[in-house]
Amino acid sequence: MDNPKSILITGASSGIGEALALEYAAPGVTLFLSGRDAERTTSVSEACRQKGATVAGKVIDVSNREAMDAWIRECHTELPLDLVIANAGIGLGFHKDVDLAKHTADIFDINVNGVFHTAHPALELMRRQGHGQIAIMASLAAYHGMPSSPAYSTSKACVKAYGEALRGAYWSDGIKVNVICPGFVASRITRRNKFPMPFFMDADRAARIIQKGLRKNKGRISFPWQVRLMYGGAIRLLPEFVLERFLRALPDKT
Repeated sequence: MDNPKSILITGASSGIGEALALEYAAPGVTLFLSGRDAERTTSVSEACRQKGATVAGKVIDVSNREAMDAWIRECHTELPLDLVIANAGIGLGFHKDVDLAKHTADIFDINVNGVFHTAHPALELMRRQGHGQIAIMASLAAYHGMPSSPAYSTSKACVKAYGEALRGAYWSDGIKVNVICPGFVASRITRRNKFPMPFFMDADRAARIIQKGLRKNKGRISFPWQVRLMYGGAIRLLPEFVLERFLRALPDKT
């Protein structure tokens, strides 16, 4: 969508979500922003207001389906939504001594159910109005299961595939669905990483790439291109035993 005027972003209190909010903030634009931290959400909202946008911030848990449904409908009633970005996500450290069931459930509650709880009401409302755009935040980690982060990479693979499927299912309803697959971007998640992150990118640059890709309605917005080429292409050409050795050698996210 060229110039969305009513935009909802989850996970907008830091990282890519914050950068996207600031990227879109401008006079004539209304932003509905959510985050889990009241202080950070308020700070981002105020920064966007200083750029001329009308902003409504909300502290909400995206894993709460009823709360998300009510909030999204409330926002749409206030001003019909042009663009919804399901960005909220977490990345918990993994090691083999964690409570695997809880670890996986905690990540899926936010990274998968949080996307569902954002996209589903938005799809219903946009179908009624006959247009709209929904962006789903996946990751380049979605291209292959990562032994260093099994639940995280699987959660991102799930929403990547779901977004790709929705794009084809809802195009005839006038709804654009886009999947975003970033590499390593400055955020509260990557701040904890103690290993080299190739082609590390600041969040502001990532937001500009995403905004441009959404404006062009690219089905998959993957970056940086070097990592996309490796994960999306070259790595798949490796013999399976070589690929397994390579993935096992990745550093643990402890």
